[in-house]
Amino acid sequence: MDAATHPDQTSEAALDALLDERALSKLRWRCRRGLLENDLFIERFFARYESGLTVRQADALGLLMDLSDNDLLDLLLGRKAPQDDLARDDVTRVLGMLRATPQSA
Repeated sequence: MDAATHPDQTSEAALDALLDERALSKLRWRCRRGLLENDLFIERFFARYESGLTVRQADALGLLMDLSDNDLLDLLLGRKAPQDDLARDDVTRVLGMLRATPQSA
């Protein structure tokens, strides 16, 4: 059996592929925020994980970046839990990566 007979395997493999440099640059630009607190979480995230980010993780991060600054900060600080479209494993994992402190990384 090949990828043509199992398109789900192809799409899964594509989601788990590492982000290329251009996509990473676009993602970093998209992650610029208006609140310093959010920027601190995001900069620490990229410093730790950018070389190994997958397409799936970038997509999840993109969903988080669709939030307002205050809603994002509430998630980052654990004041709120992901709801509705954000209540997904991939988003929860990326949120955990964003929240990771130097001691827990």
